[in-house]
Amino acid sequence: MKKVFFLVCLTHCMWVAAQNDVETIRAQMQIQEDSWNKGDIPRFMDYYWRNDSLKFIGSKGITYGWQKTLDNYLKTYPDKTAMGRLTFSIKECTQLSASSIYVIGSWHLEKEKPAGGYFTLLWKKINSKWVIVADHTS
Repeated sequence: MKKVFFLVCLTHCMWVAAQNDVETIRAQMQIQEDSWNKGDIPRFMDYYWRNDSLKFIGSKGITYGWQKTLDNYLKTYPDKTAMGRLTFSIKECTQLSASSIYVIGSWHLEKEKPAGGYFTLLWKKINSKWVIVADHTS
């Protein structure tokens, strides 16, 4: 009986931890959205893995590396007017393991020529911090 109780408690604790991690990701994505809308691309990029192995997959193919991804954002969106107002809509946020979360959603930029599409993000917990290691945005 003690083993069953222990397993139930352990399972509950793991479920609570997973819910907290998912809420952390949602909160971080809200900070990203807010940063974008303030015209702060470097702050938006704080939640991407600062590593040459970061993958950003977009319409032009795969970009490797945090710095290259930042450079592409700054080139494509040189000022707040070009950036528009960003809105994320998270469709699914699933914890795959203690150190990985999968997010599917849509994005919309309200500006002179509105734009939008979908994204798939892989978040990993690295050195106790949740970061995006792969971003496929269309």
